[in-house]
Amino acid sequence: MEAFTGRALGRHQAAVVRIGFGLVWLAYLLREWPNRRVLYGDHSPWSMDLARRLLADDGAFTVLPWFGGRLWFELVYHLAVLAALAVLLGWRTRASSVLFLVTVLSLQNRDVFLGDGGDNIVHLMAVYLVFTRCAEVWSLDARPASGREVPADRARTGWGGVVLWALLGAVLAVCQAGDFSGDSLTWSSPAFPYLGWAPLFWGLWAVAGLWWTLGRLRPEGEPRAVLDALANMVHNCAMLVIVTEVVLVYATAGWYKVQGSRWQDGTALYYPLHLDYFTPWPGLSGLLGSALLPVFLISYGTVILQVAFPFTLLNRRVKNVLLVVLMVEHLGIAVVLGLPVFSLAMVAADAVFLPTGALLWAAARLGRLRRRPAGSPAA
Repeated sequence: MEAFTGRALGRHQAAVVRIGFGLVWLAYLLREWPNRRVLYGDHSPWSMDLARRLLADDGAFTVLPWFGGRLWFELVYHLAVLAALAVLLGWRTRASSVLFLVTVLSLQNRDVFLGDGGDNIVHLMAVYLVFTRCAEVWSLDARPASGREVPADRARTGWGGVVLWALLGAVLAVCQAGDFSGDSLTWSSPAFPYLGWAPLFWGLWAVAGLWWTLGRLRPEGEPRAVLDALANMVHNCAMLVIVTEVVLVYATAGWYKVQGSRWQDGTALYYPLHLDYFTPWPGLSGLLGSALLPVFLISYGTVILQVAFPFTLLNRRVKNVLLVVLMVEHLGIAVVLGLPVFSLAMVAADAVFLPTGALLWAAARLGRLRRRPAGSPAA
């Protein structure tokens, strides 16, 4: 129990996951900025009336139907851009991660027919990141004015956080009391786990206030130590859920492929390489699709890698090698098949398995490159 509550495990991996998914969602929103109204706004073929009917059935959370209209949509969309940037940089991460969750759910649940596997991963990770201490390292929260990295929860005790906390509490109260929120901010839900979104948001808001108060008045007291232990436990549980989620993604994908006839005869990759939707580089797709042996080997290799991945966790060296191969494969999918959101989301999720030593080595190399004067030779 001491090992599980005494410290936050996988701090660097959590930071990489935060940076990765913040970057993925930010890049997606900026890429689709010219098409935002067609995808999620007032020009969408899936009208707001149809969205309301579907939301009434599945109970998914989104704030876009609250007011409707272009002005409200533009506000939510650009708030999503700012929240993704704040999560990427690790600025006021407790608040920005919640806003990140709200905006991800709001846009994706506006039209569920637009999503793919990458959007589902972003959707899930946005929920999990709220419960992690993902700003402990490599974030603005962990880097005070002195420039010395300290734990993020100790770095931010100024009054700016109080103002932000009070503002978000007032906004949440208005949304809770207003009729415009409909069934989005209820205390209970008719489906399992029978809790609405209001307990989650109010609970996070209350814990943030209690955390700041104890950190200001009794930073070394026992109540603060209990809260710190609980935060470590919640973080470690969330990291375990993220690890389990990635393992289940690979395991289910691999075993479903085993049952597919196209994967069994080694021709599964051939067909998407000849579809216009998956050929951003027709010349490259045609060259690869005409080579039957590489298509066969990649198809079989994909199945083997995905089925074997959960078992390789028992051996660290084999797991690290297989992890690099999977990341390279996802980057290849992003280039060859034109699925950047899905591929980068999977790479960011895979980062939870990266060894801490490799992450620290990469951070040190990047730090030396950043500090090196322009034009000076490499060491």
